[in-house]
Amino acid sequence: MISWIQRYFQHHFKTIFAILLLMMVIPLIWVFNPSSGVSGADHRNVEREFFGYNLGLAGDQQRLMGDAQLSVGLQFGAFSGLEPEQVQNYAFQRAASLHLAEKWHIPAATPDEVTQAIKNLRIFTGQDGQFDPKAYSTFRDNLKTNPRGMSEADIVRVLGDDVRVAKVNKLLAGPGYVSPADVKAQLVRADTTWTLATATADYAAYKPDLKPTDAELTKFFEENSFRYEIPPRVVASYVEFPSSNFMVNVNVTEAEVRAFYDANPARFPKPAEAKPAAEAGKPAPDVTKPSDPAADFAAVRPTVEAELKRERAQRLAAKTASDVALAAFEGKVKNEAALQTFLSGRKLTARPLAPFTRETGPTELGGSRQTADEAFRLNKDRFVSEAVTTANGVAVLFWKETLPAQKPLFSQVREKVAADFTEGEKRKRFVELGKTMKGQVEARLKAGDTFEKAAETVASSTGLKLETKSLPAFSHRDRPPELDYSVLGSLDRLEKGQVSDMVITADKGIFVFAAEKKVPDTSESNPRYAETRSQIATYNSRMGTQAYIAELVEKELKRSEGKSE
Repeated sequence: MISWIQRYFQHHFKTIFAILLLMMVIPLIWVFNPSSGVSGADHRNVEREFFGYNLGLAGDQQRLMGDAQLSVGLQFGAFSGLEPEQVQNYAFQRAASLHLAEKWHIPAATPDEVTQAIKNLRIFTGQDGQFDPKAYSTFRDNLKTNPRGMSEADIVRVLGDDVRVAKVNKLLAGPGYVSPADVKAQLVRADTTWTLATATADYAAYKPDLKPTDAELTKFFEENSFRYEIPPRVVASYVEFPSSNFMVNVNVTEAEVRAFYDANPARFPKPAEAKPAAEAGKPAPDVTKPSDPAADFAAVRPTVEAELKRERAQRLAAKTASDVALAAFEGKVKNEAALQTFLSGRKLTARPLAPFTRETGPTELGGSRQTADEAFRLNKDRFVSEAVTTANGVAVLFWKETLPAQKPLFSQVREKVAADFTEGEKRKRFVELGKTMKGQVEARLKAGDTFEKAAETVASSTGLKLETKSLPAFSHRDRPPELDYSVLGSLDRLEKGQVSDMVITADKGIFVFAAEKKVPDTSESNPRYAETRSQIATYNSRMGTQAYIAELVEKELKRSEGKSE
């Protein structure tokens, strides 16, 4: 989401700091998972205790999520692509870990521990990967002028809690159990050196003579009727409010345009400057200019203003659509006659939508899944939808009927049935041909042919071309980037001199020949043994810790859910 922070931290620190503050003050939109039992529509009871927080109160929700967001931002310098649900899960698990810290009487973090934690934070890491005192000093200076109320004490408190969480995780992890067999198996898998050759058949080039009869197609249709069932469809009409219609009502000041740019710099990169051509025999001159914020803004100002106006026009369209939906709801509009009267009084016209499924959505509104989900909530009792965003603006849907799922006649889907039957039969024959070709290649190898010669001979006899390729020696630990991952799956069952079954992907079939296989030393004298055992132990302990904390969270959510009912 804001991964540019990690690349341009030094050049855009003030902007980064503003975003970090924003994470703490923007109203939170909670998307609890089903097990949490909390939703925006349920206001029956605000008591929902969760490790010292009341999830039924917005203030506690914001405190729980705000600390978690700040923790993530400090540790990683950004959200690192985390989805809201992932941040929420992190917040829950962090609260559970702090609960254990209290239960186990783990003391608060000392000043020295917090100082060390600060030095390890990615957000204060310089270009050399080390702690940058200047970045931290700038951060502290900005805190002093922070209008949002976040102080250095908040940073210290969150970091102190993170130190305690780390201690809990270390205690739960323990040494990590690893059996010698696991270590040896991983060594063999990671460090075995393979020298391979492959023979690849193009699936698209395989064209068997397939002429299915009507009897075969009818039988296939009856056995796979679920594949052709027409799912439930909604029949509805809609009124759209294009955002372009509201542009005339939008006015922005110069200060607002600049503020919008400062809040969203990554959305408006300045145009790339043309580089002068290099003279013969000389490198191109370095004409890189130092960053000039004023010039950068001036270069993209028209785009910034247009985008700001577009967003505000979209908000106006959304408000108008919401007002119409609310008025229809309050006016108890629940049938076509009432709808026509309601719309004509507002000089609006509803346009019909072709019946659509939940998966496809209405084509007239861009096939939006969000629009389809909203439409499928409608029925005779909920005739009018909420305002939904479209490609052009915002729309309100009006329900007519929901058509039930139905099984089509064979004649209606014969063409698709024929295509599916033919494709299935083609792949089946391709698999069978692969088995035959493998046996023939193995026979030619026993007769003394090289793998390349055997593949060429078999390809000539079957009519399916095989493209051979030799791969340099490699192991899983240092495999070449161009290696087809489908090849790796066959190695666990392959010995030197053997040919794999045809590995079938969406567009090709691959035979793998193990020309050489060198298994590593799996004794404890191998330096890799201790390293591998440590890696597996760390992995096992982390998985155990995560499983325990996740179970603790789930139990607490269920306990508080039952308590709130």
